[in-house]
Amino acid sequence: MAREFQRGHKAKISDLTAGTDLYVGVQISGPGLTFDISCFGLDADERLSDDRYFIFFNQPKSPEDSIQLLGAQSGDTESFRVTLDQIPSQIQKLSFTATIDGAGQMSQIAPGYLRIVAGGEEVARYSFDGSEFSTERAVMLGDLYLKDVWRFAAVGQGFDGGLDALLKNFGGEVAEEEPEAAPQQPAVPAQPQAPAFAPPPQAAAPAPSFGAPPAPAQAAPAPAAAPIAGTTPPAPVAPTSPQTFTPPGQTFTPPGAPPAGQFAPPGAPAGQFTPPGAVAGQFAPPGAPGAFPGQAQPFGGGTQLAPVPPEANVRVVLTKYAEAPVGDRWTEQNTNLVRATLTKDAPILAKQGSMVAYQGDIDFAHKGSGLLGKLTGALTGQGMSLMRCTGNGEVFLADEASRVFVIRLQGEQIYTSAQGVLAFDETLETEVRRIEGAGLPGGGFFSMLFSGTGAVVVKTRGVPVVLPVGAATYVDGNAVIAWSAGAQAVTTTSLRLRRSGYARQTTEAVNLQFRGAPGNFVVVQPFEV
Repeated sequence: MAREFQRGHKAKISDLTAGTDLYVGVQISGPGLTFDISCFGLDADERLSDDRYFIFFNQPKSPEDSIQLLGAQSGDTESFRVTLDQIPSQIQKLSFTATIDGAGQMSQIAPGYLRIVAGGEEVARYSFDGSEFSTERAVMLGDLYLKDVWRFAAVGQGFDGGLDALLKNFGGEVAEEEPEAAPQQPAVPAQPQAPAFAPPPQAAAPAPSFGAPPAPAQAAPAPAAAPIAGTTPPAPVAPTSPQTFTPPGQTFTPPGAPPAGQFAPPGAPAGQFTPPGAVAGQFAPPGAPGAFPGQAQPFGGGTQLAPVPPEANVRVVLTKYAEAPVGDRWTEQNTNLVRATLTKDAPILAKQGSMVAYQGDIDFAHKGSGLLGKLTGALTGQGMSLMRCTGNGEVFLADEASRVFVIRLQGEQIYTSAQGVLAFDETLETEVRRIEGAGLPGGGFFSMLFSGTGAVVVKTRGVPVVLPVGAATYVDGNAVIAWSAGAQAVTTTSLRLRRSGYARQTTEAVNLQFRGAPGNFVVVQPFEV
């Protein structure tokens, strides 16, 4: 049974199959779209140092035949034969890619897959569809790479530009096009006899020993012409493509291939609420606040769920809980869970213990809060214990089922309370600020100021409310989550409400007064610590 992969998943080839002679099939389609499917043989620096290992329609094999382009067969748009133990040592990675030939975007593609077949049995499948992409014209689908042993990684990374741009990305050179007198067909290497991994022509087309079963014949051979009197009739010619030969009247379904009319779940429900200021059509959790004044995209949103095959009985029931496709670096999986997509040299900082799951090669390390921890911990009780998340993959974060929101900053600033922060990009600048006030321990109340370009993930207990800052806006210091940098906050003690006005207060209540020009705001949670 084929092992299902999702984006970012990796596995050793030896865990999938004991063989090294592999069939790699790619199925990709879209209305009015044509595709170029290629394989890049890369060195240790992930560069195409030898152009002979760029395998595509005009160069169908590598010098030693360890990588061969087989063509469309067995329901696959394109297929390859890869013999791992014959690949030269300088080739450390095989990257399988698909690019659109002509106009179009990857968001238009139908559900497709990349699969690995060994010994006639499908052992791995990575499924994808257009909801995972937007305006990209190329996608890196999957890699076979050498790290002590050969491994497989489901990549699914979109790439702007077409085949030329992708070739340049891997360090190759694009030759200048010259006018052609007539279109040329790719050269087909002569095959004096059927290769060992293919079935004999007269057989009932069993699966090749290395790969997928052959596809049905495209057309029946034309009847031979009657011999001319006095001449010797020509000898019958054996089929030139035994890998795809099928006796007339027989059809084959490749192992693990989805049936016709593949199931796709319905889209988002009609009448979905869009808060003021949010991008049209973007999902927003029920009750989530609208756009903060001065921010184009305050709290992030997810997209519709990936399709699930109808034959997966249990998964059909759980479709609405399936992992959401990647939007950008930060994706809200649901109202209580956020996913960060990590890449090299782009770590994040998160509340220690907030990781609930991760995919890929991720490292977690404790990061001391330093002066931040000393100040907020000693003076306000808002100390933070952070962990640093680095690597390539995805990290899912949550904290006691609190609601989570992603605030994206583009050269902007925002204040938060330490207890309201779940995670943030390490590229953001952080600073501890004291809100002045008389009669308080240490002389004030401390907050955190985030500035720069990046995202801050804040958490609330319950659905928050975003209040415009007026002439006299007062908020309980334990209930405030965030506020705009242009709002001035000062501490004050309540002379009229005292204990009765705030929940669970055992001493005189402390609240914050906010002042500022129109357009400033403060975020308050419906829960008081």
